[in-house]
Amino acid sequence: MASPNISFDQIPASIRKPGKYFEFNTKLAVRTLPSNLQRVVLIGQRLTAGSVPALMPVDVFSDEQAATNFGAGSIAHLMARAAITANPYAPLTVIAVDDHAEGIAATGTITLAGAVTSMGIATAYICDERVDVVVDSDATPTAVATALTAAVNAAQDLPVTATNAAGVITLKARHKGAAGNGIVVSASTTAKGLTVSVSGMSAGDLDPDLAPAFAAIFAAGYNLVALPFTTAESLGALRTHLEAVGSPMEQRDALGFAGWPGTLAAGGTLADDVNSGLISIAWHNDSVRSAGEIAAGYAAVVSSEEDPARPLNTLEIKGLDVTPVTSRPGRVEQENGLNNGLTPLEVGPGNRVQIVRAITTYTQDAQGVADISLLDLTTMRTLHYARKALRERIALRFPREKLSSRTPKKVRSEILDVLYKMEELEIVEEVAANADGVVVERDSQDPNRLDAKIPVDVVNGLHVFAGRIDLLL
Repeated sequence: MASPNISFDQIPASIRKPGKYFEFNTKLAVRTLPSNLQRVVLIGQRLTAGSVPALMPVDVFSDEQAATNFGAGSIAHLMARAAITANPYAPLTVIAVDDHAEGIAATGTITLAGAVTSMGIATAYICDERVDVVVDSDATPTAVATALTAAVNAAQDLPVTATNAAGVITLKARHKGAAGNGIVVSASTTAKGLTVSVSGMSAGDLDPDLAPAFAAIFAAGYNLVALPFTTAESLGALRTHLEAVGSPMEQRDALGFAGWPGTLAAGGTLADDVNSGLISIAWHNDSVRSAGEIAAGYAAVVSSEEDPARPLNTLEIKGLDVTPVTSRPGRVEQENGLNNGLTPLEVGPGNRVQIVRAITTYTQDAQGVADISLLDLTTMRTLHYARKALRERIALRFPREKLSSRTPKKVRSEILDVLYKMEELEIVEEVAANADGVVVERDSQDPNRLDAKIPVDVVNGLHVFAGRIDLLL
């Protein structure tokens, strides 16, 4: 019991002994909005050489640590490197998975032939890593292939290993699975008389099941999840995971990120299959980086912006390759991507790879009607932050509250205070205009429950400015 306007948690009303008793109340201490630290988790395949077992989340702080934890050249290692390069300060966790037991590793070949007539250099490009060997004027193709094979195998961070047979170098992906088919290989030589031909990586099949990894991180509360694969199956599993952890009953809100180095048409089809306001796919056309590295770099950059409403336009994703001019999407292609659920990346001034506009894959509602409500990634980020801020305020103010006729007014007051504070930071707007719409009332069926309706007018990004210049003579 207590007086009409004062309640106590520790001082009982039945005290008989004289004294002056004081307790500490911390429920009113916090008057600010919560921080918005964005925790990133990467999911990637490990090698048996890695020291960290599969399905064990571990915080990663350096490229070297990732190589030790998951095996040098593993997908998990290369994704961690991409994230650290893009944002060295991202709170980064990696959870590794093993290859599918029945998976098949992708293979490709580099064939050297001819008769060398002058010295030169033989070069192999694996993704964006370059491997060179000197070609002597009297070298045979087999000797050059032997040297190049040794050089490839000495570069432990490469996603492939090499073997040589009579001038034919066979490259084999370190991991089993279809992801290895995306490893880009090219080769060239300056030695006269020596010819080089390449057969790209192919025949990889059966990527690992990611469901165990999602189960392992379900309760961890990561905000940004980056995938190693960009397939309808893996993105569908990611969507299921994100919808589950972000449900009203769980409220561990998270967003998913994938990378796409392929064509606009195939990427648009993939995004249409996903159609989720919780997933964003970064499109870097003709990139030699893997889908996982693009996703990791993209997620790490998003984590650097803690203001949920601030657009991510022009932010650089450091470490991604500068694609050839002929591969860079033009304005029409970028518009097409943005209308089909892809987030285009472009090479900006200074050869910096930048985000054009961060959007989700959600383009239509359940009826198939075009819907822009969750177009921008910032919209869902703002909704997630609003839910967090409101939930924490109610939890702080009313941890053991009785439900009386006065309670709804007190709860409504706290809700409005949070909204006004968010308006000060330009996260939401028009709070006063929508204040009448904030309704807090008792539930009609449960006598111990309060229900609330909270209109949230999110602040939109300034993405387009249009002006008309009138000529006056």
